[in-house]
Amino acid sequence: MELITKRGKGLKPWQKGLLFVLGTLLVIVLGLVIFVNAYISRALPSIEGTIQLDGLYAPVEVIRDGSGVPHIKAENEHDLFLAQGYVTAQERMFQMELSKRLASGRLSEVVGKDALYSDRYFRTLGLRRAAEKSYAIYSEDAKQILQWYADGVNAYLKDARSNHEMPVEFFLMGIEPEPWTPIDSLTIGKYMAFDLGGHWERQAFHYYLLHHFPEEKAYELFPEYPDEVPTIIREEAYVDVQESFSEAILPNPFNGSNNWVVDGSKTRSGKPILANDPHLGLGTPSIWFQTHLEAPDYNVSGVIFAGVPGIIVGHNEHIAWGVTNVGPDVQQLYIEKRHPEDPHQFLFEDQWEQANVIEETIEVKDGEPVTLEVVETRHGPVISEFAKESGDDTVLSLRWTALDPTTELEAILEINRAKSWETFEKGLEKFLVPAQNFVFASKDGTIAYKANGRIPVYPRGKNALLPLEGWIQENEWQGFIPFDELPRVVNPEKGYIATANNKIAPENYPYHISHVWAQPYRYMRIEEVLSEKSDLTVEDMQTLQMDQMNLQAKEFVPLYLDALKGIHLSLSEQEVLKVLSSWNFRDDQNLAAPLIFHKWKKEIESVIYEDIPEEMMEFFKAKGQTTDELMRKAFRGETVAWIEEKGGIQSVLRTSLSKAVKQLRKEHGTEVLNWKWGDAHRVSFVHPLSSVKVLSYFFNPEDPLPVGGSGVTVMAAKKGTDGMVDHGAPWRFVADLSDLSQAWHMVAPGQSGHFKSQWYDDQMDDWVNGDYHVTKLKEMEGKTLYLIPEG
Repeated sequence: MELITKRGKGLKPWQKGLLFVLGTLLVIVLGLVIFVNAYISRALPSIEGTIQLDGLYAPVEVIRDGSGVPHIKAENEHDLFLAQGYVTAQERMFQMELSKRLASGRLSEVVGKDALYSDRYFRTLGLRRAAEKSYAIYSEDAKQILQWYADGVNAYLKDARSNHEMPVEFFLMGIEPEPWTPIDSLTIGKYMAFDLGGHWERQAFHYYLLHHFPEEKAYELFPEYPDEVPTIIREEAYVDVQESFSEAILPNPFNGSNNWVVDGSKTRSGKPILANDPHLGLGTPSIWFQTHLEAPDYNVSGVIFAGVPGIIVGHNEHIAWGVTNVGPDVQQLYIEKRHPEDPHQFLFEDQWEQANVIEETIEVKDGEPVTLEVVETRHGPVISEFAKESGDDTVLSLRWTALDPTTELEAILEINRAKSWETFEKGLEKFLVPAQNFVFASKDGTIAYKANGRIPVYPRGKNALLPLEGWIQENEWQGFIPFDELPRVVNPEKGYIATANNKIAPENYPYHISHVWAQPYRYMRIEEVLSEKSDLTVEDMQTLQMDQMNLQAKEFVPLYLDALKGIHLSLSEQEVLKVLSSWNFRDDQNLAAPLIFHKWKKEIESVIYEDIPEEMMEFFKAKGQTTDELMRKAFRGETVAWIEEKGGIQSVLRTSLSKAVKQLRKEHGTEVLNWKWGDAHRVSFVHPLSSVKVLSYFFNPEDPLPVGGSGVTVMAAKKGTDGMVDHGAPWRFVADLSDLSQAWHMVAPGQSGHFKSQWYDDQMDDWVNGDYHVTKLKEMEGKTLYLIPEG
């Protein structure tokens, strides 16, 4: 201070004034920083001490362990679910609000006109309308639990408002959250059915192919060549799917999962071990919220979607279970003939039927409200016009099981309390959408599997490959596969059960399930490891979940190299092939070979499908499965039009290799041995507000991390269009049935939705490196919060 004073003596008046202004600004800025930091910190959840909570009957104990997992212990069901709602809202209220708005088609209210396409689409689908219909058929007990959970969320909102502790994201977006309702919880559940997809996109793609390419060439891109060639409807006005669905919101085709269970004959403990890692979007906060619930008749631990009560996947003191997506054909596009004079009437069996017309008003921030007319035929909403006018007299409607009234929460509450395979399977009767592959293990040694859910029965001679004529009775679904006839396995002789979105039904299975399955490589690798090993441990299961063996590359790289023998290649291309020839086929982040293989594979697809518009390629669901089969046929010497028209398999490989090498040299330099998969394969758990650049520095956990694995390895890590890994397993789980007082978990990037929380991104490195945390059902240690009744 003395130095500043001495130096200041010689300053001119304007310099002194400038210093004064700068000093004042500095004080103001520091004050603002301190104020903003204090304001943001106020929103951090109270995790110690006592909170009076309106509506509780008795005190509730909430222990947050070292990984931020809340262990909620209540004396009754009412208090348990009220506390679950409160605690979840403490950590994830902003995520819950956005999820509800997205699924309900109400983002425009807070985002503005940029969200209109999304809102129009979800209002047209009617996920919230389906949730309302579902609520009507729920039992009074389930309705009570939904209400108790909502009461807990609303108690949090009341406290946060009165104490000025709302998360800063609400302030930044100008959102005032509304009271939570049971319908909000069910709507989020319906959105998860949407996110796990269907297959209408592939039907639209096939429809497009048959109207733009020769029939034989079009059929080559069908997932399987149909035994009975589908009828192509040419006499009717063509619905331009490229134009109609240009703004459709499509679930990521990589959404899938791995799960497996082994019995005691193959484990060191002599009891079953179960593992599960569902593959969904990777973002901040995680799509999963890990929780432990304890009350009379409840002691269950696992994960649930923020905004929904109960535990959807996990374990209790008696059993453990895991899920993967079955991926059945549960969506059917119908071509509808509209009355030439009345746009709300549609033909069915020579009679005109009146459609259900719903007027939806979409409020738009800083804009005028937008009115949307939703038209529902006997099959479902007309979706070919949600974005653009399509055809005057012909439209496409969507029949989808998730738009029916369904009772998934009833099932969740029953399986949370199940003690045996019999009681667990009984609970599954109420789990209808999305159809899931459930694997199960119990302390008595039983392991089991069921492909569970509502799967439609197609009329004889019909299939789910193309849109069907909506005016013909025989094209209607013939009910659903009976519950007792769904694929099921209990205690198989081989000692294990595994699924990875692979084909599940044997050839003699009497019902159609799906034409499109995931590429088989993840399942093949899981089966390879489980069949070869015994004396398995939890650590073995964790290692398998992180396995990076690429069986697709193991199959195709030798074929690629053999096909290019004797072909003139540049020195850099020769060097690239040399690297591939010595590869161990592991998608290791530190190797060059995975980078080369995946880039080459992408360029192969771009060469083969260059005649298909980019916007239609998004509808080419399970493209990898089809491409692999085309390549196999070409290598066997069979004629494949898509490849022959590009000069044959050798020409396709040569052209695509040249493109790949040029691009890789441009992006990664000329020294091939310095290339690394991790340089182009990095994970960043992106926050919804990070599209605003300045906010990304706060809300995105940290710089993207190099990561191994890929879309075809057991360690699922799939790149998005921006080159960043955005799909994989946000949660990994292993349970040893010899001791169900604990289990191993990983929830990335962390448990909390508050960026200043210690649990915001503490599991990001764990996700990359395969480090798990133990969650206990008893003797928990951590910060303790007591929720007590008011007064």
